[in-house]
Amino acid sequence: MNNNPYVRNYMPNYQQNLYEQNLSDQIDGQINQLVTMRNQLRNNQNNQPQQPTAINQTFQLSPNGANGIKYANSIEDVNKETVFFDTPFFSKDFTVLWIKNAGGDIKAYELNEIIQKDEKDLQIELLKAEVEELKGMINNEQSNTNDIKSETETNTSRNDKPIGTATKKSKSSSISRISTSKTK
Repeated sequence: MNNNPYVRNYMPNYQQNLYEQNLSDQIDGQINQLVTMRNQLRNNQNNQPQQPTAINQTFQLSPNGANGIKYANSIEDVNKETVFFDTPFFSKDFTVLWIKNAGGDIKAYELNEIIQKDEKDLQIELLKAEVEELKGMINNEQSNTNDIKSETETNTSRNDKPIGTATKKSKSSSISRISTSKTK
């Protein structure tokens, strides 16, 4: 019947006012409930105790002896040590270096001291090397001469005449003269 267009939907005024009053009361009730909920949330936030700060703990899983550098007397001492990363082990006299990785593999190195040399030390070494080279040249030249001094002969039918002739060295004639006179 309500869908019938010929029937008028007639509501008396007092029913209309009652309906609107109920609807207004219902909306006001919902608004009051929301305000109450909002106030409760504000009160709960103000009354709640502060959350405690997080506590952080750190654990050291590997020993940290001398920044990862260790000393050992022998390779057996290195084998006994447990390492978690590449760790160098030095002998007491710093002549041997062992590097042990986490897998247990060990590499050994021999250490030699590098002595810093200044310019004078380098010049002395260069001159010593040149002197040794010249000594070698002199010794080679003496063994290559044509002089037969103390040769023992088993064959007496040999000719005593020298085989070669001595060579003479002459100075170069291409030396130029430099004038030292002053001209103005």
